[in-house]
Amino acid sequence: MNKEVVVYSSTTCHYCKVAKEYLNEKGIEFIEKNVSTDMDARKELMKMGFMGVPVIQIGEETVEGFNKAELDRILG
Repeated sequence: MNKEVVVYSSTTCHYCKVAKEYLNEKGIEFIEKNVSTDMDARKELMKMGFMGVPVIQIGEETVEGFNKAELDRILG
């Protein structure tokens, strides 16, 4: 897969942990941006119109929350 994957997460988010574990199981490399500790990441997320996590960007597509079916569709 040639698409960059970015996971916006927070330290205490259960669904963020599940999403990252799922991507790891699938062998998908990703960049994690923790909005709890990275103010720039928090600002990026808010600028995109999101207030909650996880938000997963895959190339030009964005998945809000942990939606396994949608992730599988985009990742192939």
